[in-house]
Amino acid sequence: MRGLVVGAAIIAGERLLAAQRAAPPELEGGWEFPGGKVEPGETDEQALVRECREELGVEVSIGRRVGDVWPLQNGYVMHVWTATITEGEPKALEHSDLRWLHEAELFDVPWLPADLPVVEAVRAHLKEYS
Repeated sequence: MRGLVVGAAIIAGERLLAAQRAAPPELEGGWEFPGGKVEPGETDEQALVRECREELGVEVSIGRRVGDVWPLQNGYVMHVWTATITEGEPKALEHSDLRWLHEAELFDVPWLPADLPVVEAVRAHLKEYS
């Protein structure tokens, strides 16, 4: 395993926050969960809080783990956690765009292939936050 990446399934009401990649070129335009690499010495939760602050300018509260391990390219794996915003309004600081998606709109954006099965798993969590 090359590395661990964390993703935040940020939920507000019955909506999920999706973020559009700005880079690298092979992923540009695809939609994903905000997040990033876990740095040495960080827990998943600490990395998610840091990444949400850096990428979105918000503070989050981490909820439950979604699924187990989600495989990514190049030997990386992703852990995904539900999260809610406790402070701030999300801004696309490192992404091209952000979009809140209701359950019926979850697949209206072209998710990155690795994130697609996670979106389906997150769908079950949306009702818990309404």
